Amino acid sequence: MLIAGIAVAASLTAGTAIAAFAAGEGGNSAGQSIACPKPVVPAVPAQAQAEVQRELANLDKQIAEANNRLRTSAGEGGPNFVQNAILGPLKDKRVAALNRIETAIGRVAEKPEGLERFAPCGLGQAPAVAPAPAGNGGNNAGNNGGNAGNNAGNNAGNGSSASGKTIECPVPVVQNVPAQAKAEVDRNLQLLGQQQAEANERLRTSAGQGGPNFVQNAILGPLKDKRVATLNRIETAIGRVAAKPEGLERFATCSLK
Repeated sequence: MLIAGIAVAASLTAGTAIAAFAAGEGGNSAGQSIACPKPVVPAVPAQAQAEVQRELANLDKQIAEANNRLRTSAGEGGPNFVQNAILGPLKDKRVAALNRIETAIGRVAEKPEGLERFAPCGLGQAPAVAPAPAGNGGNNAGNNGGNAGNNAGNNAGNGSSASGKTIECPVPVVQNVPAQAKAEVDRNLQLLGQQQAEANERLRTSAGQGGPNFVQNAILGPLKDKRVATLNRIETAIGRVAAKPEGLERFATCSLK
């Protein structure tokens, strides 16, 4: 899952914007593959988790289908065939899926804006990603993890003011999962949701307990540790059969909202 635009989002490693140039090479696409930026989704409320995960999986499916189309159409069309017949339609599909993610979150929380910047893909290398829209800090890739941690600390410091709030966690972006690892990855993604639900239950039943740092020390801290372990298992599961992803721990920090 991923992105495109002008400036590279801080938490992503995106390539230079070569999509149009590479696509224009026509027959030179042989042996290349389509690469897309990973969308950075802000903290997802528990009520929207299932729908968001489904659309993130749909983005992966779209890339796989586009790469199959690229492989089976080698040598077809003119110099702009890849751009017009594959990359263009793929961008449209990704815009629709990313809009559905925004809508799913917007039904139960503040709707994120600007995920469409992750829609364009490129041939051989993902395009650069534009920065998040002004005032939409929740989607700022570079600040997402840090903001979550800061919010957690600040809100937890309010002690009993946690009443009526919920713990929200960022949705991990796991892309191109090999078939051999899918069951284990899905199991651990479900476990992340279970861990968040258990933390929210602990938050509800412990209202008024402890001192000013109770929520941070007794709930958010242990939850982060559990999520780090689960995210590491996802990396290991993929690494057994393909290139091991790195850095999923950046999705471990949750916050009180």
